[in-house]
Amino acid sequence: MTDIGKEIKQRRIKLGLTQEELADRTELSKGFISQLERNLTSPSIATLVDILEALGTDLSSFFATKEEEKVVFKADDMFVKDEEENGLSICWLVPNAQKNALEPILITLEPDGSTYDDEPHEGEEFGYVLSGSVTLILGDSKYKLKHGDSFCFKPSCMHRIINTSKREAKVLWVSTPPSF
Repeated sequence: MTDIGKEIKQRRIKLGLTQEELADRTELSKGFISQLERNLTSPSIATLVDILEALGTDLSSFFATKEEEKVVFKADDMFVKDEEENGLSICWLVPNAQKNALEPILITLEPDGSTYDDEPHEGEEFGYVLSGSVTLILGDSKYKLKHGDSFCFKPSCMHRIINTSKREAKVLWVSTPPSF
């Protein structure tokens, strides 16, 4: 059930309005707005419609069921894709990250394993080597990274990671926008 007073107050504050400004826009008293926000009074439907209109919304949007955003993800939520021929395993740490602004993945590379060549694209790439060592290839440049090293770049050229060591390597890789 929607807490009408709390929702109205949150929307008012988000718009940077004072109680007095909202009252002026709705031809109500500041005291009424104050009591409404503290759930000490209830508005008529007509008054609620006026208040919501002043806050840039309507009844159906205001009372629409809001899906709670998932914040914590467990191992069962994650999706893993193994590509044995490339010595590569990709674990999507946040399911459905394509709808987000960033996409965090965990890449596991066997010795001589490699990610695919990634085409240039908008956004940024960030990585942190959790274990082992890898070579980051950015166009014609190569960068050796070991445990504890990180990288950050704008993907304006072909790029990929290769494990040139004799041990497994793990890299936390975050891409914006999602591209894996």
